[in-house]
Amino acid sequence: MTTTATHPEPAGTARGAARGGLANMAGSALAGGAGVAVTWIVARVLGPEEAGALFAATAAFVLAGGLAKLGTHTGLVYWPARLRATGRDHLLGACLRAGLPPVVVFSVLLAAAMWVAAPWIARLTAGQTPHVIAEHTAGLRVLAVFVPLQALTDVLLTVTRGYRSMRPTVLLDRILRSALQLLAVGAAGVAAMGAAASLPVFAFAWAVPYLPVVILAGFAARTAYRKGLVRAEITRTERRRLRRDFWIFTAPRAVAAVAQLALQRVDVLLVAALGGLAPAAVYAVAGRFVVLIQFANQGLSQSVQPRLAEALSTGDRAAAKRLYQIATGWLVLVTWPICLLVIAFAPRYLRLFGEGYAAGVPVVLVLAATMLVATGCGMVDMVLAMAGRTSANLANVLIALAVTVGLDVLLIPCWGAIGAAAGLAGAMLVNNLLPLAQVYRGTRLHPFGAGTLGAAALAIGCFGFVVLVPAAVVAAVPAYAAGAWLLRGPLMLGAFRRKS
Repeated sequence: MTTTATHPEPAGTARGAARGGLANMAGSALAGGAGVAVTWIVARVLGPEEAGALFAATAAFVLAGGLAKLGTHTGLVYWPARLRATGRDHLLGACLRAGLPPVVVFSVLLAAAMWVAAPWIARLTAGQTPHVIAEHTAGLRVLAVFVPLQALTDVLLTVTRGYRSMRPTVLLDRILRSALQLLAVGAAGVAAMGAAASLPVFAFAWAVPYLPVVILAGFAARTAYRKGLVRAEITRTERRRLRRDFWIFTAPRAVAAVAQLALQRVDVLLVAALGGLAPAAVYAVAGRFVVLIQFANQGLSQSVQPRLAEALSTGDRAAAKRLYQIATGWLVLVTWPICLLVIAFAPRYLRLFGEGYAAGVPVVLVLAATMLVATGCGMVDMVLAMAGRTSANLANVLIALAVTVGLDVLLIPCWGAIGAAAGLAGAMLVNNLLPLAQVYRGTRLHPFGAGTLGAAALAIGCFGFVVLVPAAVVAAVPAYAAGAWLLRGPLMLGAFRRKS
């Protein structure tokens, strides 16, 4: 049967992803840099134990916020894309009303639960340093107040991405929130010079930027909704069916999203509980560059996600494969030099945070090597979800979480932060290689196009030698830029140029 649906030209699809991805990655670079600066301030101003307590508290906060979103950060992109691709634009408003109210209610309940459980969480993670428990509890309660704002900010910005608008995410989350967070934490650090540093004050400074950002995100989501509004009669049956289908798709992703966040954050809590707050601070500082890589991955994923969803929902696997491979090539081009430079300069990088953090060098080496594999697979878990395999996605993340928790419990008591790094490395390998096999088996999609392979070879050729001879970085950087220019065809770098 022949359909009349038309698919966007590959160059146009790549250009749209490039524009959104470039802006998002630029914002992500700023957010990642601000995050490193915030970590540096906390590590320098607070002692290792207080810094470890703050890192553990923010990990709990991020986990609570991720749980509160109920997986809607995928559903509110997938379903608008699907509705547009199938000519049901009039249901977009009903889709938003299906996803937003449960997040608001559940986030308030989770905030209350975190407030009540704060003393227990503090005793669990600071049991070896009882003098920190009171301040740790206060810091957790400060953060609990902001859980609904965090969840609502992320969901409202997801709504704008569902309408294929990346600008609000870049401007409000990546740039504004990160800048305000850096300024607020910096002000707390300056204030601490004349008085004893207070963990709750740093917690407040870290979280308070969510207040202005959630208000602006609400305006952005409202504008996107009104701009794409299609007025048509919606029957009760249509609304009920959409709500059911939305949550059938989203519910498994909700659990997967929490498990995915747990993969990134639970290790800090486990190091604090099993090894102590000081090792938790070392681990958090040593792994900070991983967050920078994850920001880059997230930035590209969020730009590619709606276009990939539309391609897969209309059965255009050729466009989906091309988009996946192009985006992975860009990701490797950006992230592999960072990983290799971090390996080469790990001791110098850690000494920036203080002499006490030099013990984290093995952690950096393990995680940086693993990130080379993870980024080489591209945004594979998102591809699996956009192909409708959310249940498989959930199973993969739960397996990876079991791996990291199991290895952490076994290794942290003996090896401390290095044991946690081994646990996270094992989980990242599982969480990338398993869905990679499933995506290829189910859709014949894979990330290893000419651009991906070329970018990988270029990064290893230019920066692999820097690992052995750090001074070679002076020649590696211009050589890499020249190589990227020569590979601009396979990498589709022309998509970043303005259309004439």
